[in-house]
Amino acid sequence: MEAQRVQLLAEKGEITVPSQYIQPPETRPQNPNANVKEAEVPVIDLSSRSNLLEKMKKACKEWGAFQVINHKVPICLLDDMRRVGRNFFEGCEMEEKLRYSCDSSSPASEGYGSRMLVESNETVLDWRDYFDHHTLPLSRRDPSHWPESPADYRKVVAEYSDHMKSLAQELLGLVSESLGLTCQCIENIVGDFYQNITISYYPPCPQPELTLGLQSHSDMGAITLLIQDDVGGLEVFNNEEWVTVKPMSNAICVILADQTEIITNGEYRSAQHRALTNAKRSRLSVATFHDPAKARRISPAFHPPRYRPVIYGDYVSSWYTKGPEGKRNLDALLI
Repeated sequence: MEAQRVQLLAEKGEITVPSQYIQPPETRPQNPNANVKEAEVPVIDLSSRSNLLEKMKKACKEWGAFQVINHKVPICLLDDMRRVGRNFFEGCEMEEKLRYSCDSSSPASEGYGSRMLVESNETVLDWRDYFDHHTLPLSRRDPSHWPESPADYRKVVAEYSDHMKSLAQELLGLVSESLGLTCQCIENIVGDFYQNITISYYPPCPQPELTLGLQSHSDMGAITLLIQDDVGGLEVFNNEEWVTVKPMSNAICVILADQTEIITNGEYRSAQHRALTNAKRSRLSVATFHDPAKARRISPAFHPPRYRPVIYGDYVSSWYTKGPEGKRNLDALLI
């Protein structure tokens, strides 16, 4: 059964959220009215080659996430991507949006949806709707599955996809070199990217202290590139506390994912992260995932290995069936 669209729930104007969206006490966010200090998630200027590999190594080792600026992706394209995404969620009638509904019985199917995990009565739902685009390899890219409005929606997504691929390749090269590996090492292990672009829309929530826009998890694949709007809400887990990733309109947030942790033999950790909700404003983010093919075998590039080899498709099945719950699927591979 397809979950109700969160945007429709929000528009009803209820003062409480349905019980299936209420997080257990141990996973609820801190009091959103508290003055929480924003620790600084690293910001790396890719145009400055001075100590770049050292900065990369420190950010990957200590955080598993960082923001990059001067990344050669046109800022106007970042703005366009946010614009077309918000137009779909706020400018289209629900009847139009539902034309693009994803297959609720198949995890990570392309289209418009509200829940990604396999059905379970135990699952607490995220306070978000999303549109998932299959963009790479090109054999998966079919723009006819994407919204027609605004008129440049499909063009923007395709152009954005290509820029994100180039940036992901550059970043994985720098990650490899920062560990003393050849530039192509991690990318060669990952193989051709399977890229998905997911636009997430988080409507205003009447009880943000009880809910999450996206539960705590680390991403399954190799590397995720994310942009957000000015509302904020992305948090990364670091040194036993949740740290806000400050919105920067010209920056792209880089999140190392589980396969990169395996390949680097745990030298670099994938970033555990989550998204908060907001009582007054809707929030939008765009995450671009770069994953191996399902048949790809992933194993550490260093010896002795700390992780067992895994077929990526098996890892994905476990993630969607059991749920992410932090990093339990990755920890299960530790030797």
